[in-house]
Amino acid sequence: MGEPKPGKRLSPLGLFKEVFNWYPSELPAAERKLLFKLDTSILTFACLCFFIKFLDQTNISNAYVSGLKEDFSLYGDELNYINVCYFTAYVIFQVPGMLLMSRPKLARWLLPTLEVLWGIVTFAQCRVTNIQQIYACRFIIGMLEAPVFAGTHFILGSWYSGPELFKRAGTWFVCNPLGTMVSGYLQSAAYTNLSGVYGMPGWKWLFIIDGVITVPCALLGFWIFPGVPDSPKVFFLTDADVTLAKQRLERSGIRRPGKLDFDVFKRTLSRWHIYVFVFCYICMIISSYPAGYMNLWLKSEGYSVQQINTLPTVTSAINIVASWLGTTLAAIYPSWVIYSIVEGACIFSSLIMIIWNVPKPLKFIAWYLFGLAGCASPILYSTVNTIVKGDSEERALILGSMMTIGYSFNVWVPLLLFPTAGPDGAPRWRKGWPVTLVFFFLLWAGFITAIVVHKKRYVSPAA
Repeated sequence: MGEPKPGKRLSPLGLFKEVFNWYPSELPAAERKLLFKLDTSILTFACLCFFIKFLDQTNISNAYVSGLKEDFSLYGDELNYINVCYFTAYVIFQVPGMLLMSRPKLARWLLPTLEVLWGIVTFAQCRVTNIQQIYACRFIIGMLEAPVFAGTHFILGSWYSGPELFKRAGTWFVCNPLGTMVSGYLQSAAYTNLSGVYGMPGWKWLFIIDGVITVPCALLGFWIFPGVPDSPKVFFLTDADVTLAKQRLERSGIRRPGKLDFDVFKRTLSRWHIYVFVFCYICMIISSYPAGYMNLWLKSEGYSVQQINTLPTVTSAINIVASWLGTTLAAIYPSWVIYSIVEGACIFSSLIMIIWNVPKPLKFIAWYLFGLAGCASPILYSTVNTIVKGDSEERALILGSMMTIGYSFNVWVPLLLFPTAGPDGAPRWRKGWPVTLVFFFLLWAGFITAIVVHKKRYVSPAA
């Protein structure tokens, strides 16, 4: 197998062409047509689903700084408790959701059904009257959104391989920061234009807008989302398309779904993949947590509500470019090179936050450089899909375990290292920022370890 890198050095023009070369001319016409069908169906729904997930996931932070805090008199660690409720459910239902996703008959319908349900609950948040109701809503949303992220990576890895997988994963992941960015603009617009309409504050209108967007997009998934190649055939794929898709899997060494039993756990735990990749994702979760709270720093600096909601969108914009371009470049050049550049930038930003008393423009640069980490996750997950492509159930279990164990740290680490209030509270985080720097380094070291171990085992005759 090995990493999908071309053997020749590319000129700038050649690199530009390769970045946008989604349908290589050397592929047969039928295969290029199949790829186009998959892109217009899988990527359309997956991008909408992921965009909406992060729109709905980040709206609570934007609502918090746009009036929710004052309306409910939240002057302690309630924001952290809200996130704990969400991530507790997210952790509990991650592996069960992923194992269900690996079943062909369920894979086509699971994500659209979950999205309809969490859209309804998102809409319901506009009627909450106390913090306890918010806790309950966030728990339910976390439960319903649990398999979306890793599940989509699993679906992508079930249809695509090599450079085409990295390029699609990077494009899809763009919808993460895009959802975060749009949520900021929506909250700013809702605060400015809808505050007081029908007696509701602007932050409640954000939940209404998000719910109205979510449900129609979810219904689209029932029509166009194909699941995995062994799922019931969607209307736009012919029998010849399905046969070709399965031949592509066989040619790339991607094993189709098999029996789901205890042996899946036994063989997964007997291999190195799950331990290294779960470790990497733990590091990613811990290190990435504070970077998403630039709005708290802006609030502490006395910026207006509109500025608090819109200035962090620059980080999201950088994240969008990094997610797409960084992951695409990882399909062309060695992924460890891209990872080293990204993690180096994040370590630099963490160091600025540790020093803290620096000129304000440098502080803005540090916050915005965190946006380069946008490609770290899709590169990591595409690497998992590539390295573990020979075992569909192991791949699903690893992807689910990464999310489960990684996000379990989001249940307690924020309370310990990233409190909202107090002398070490947001956004200064005297304990949190040094730990962030350490885990950025460990993430880089873990990823390099995975690449080195895999290459050694792949080239070894005994592997």
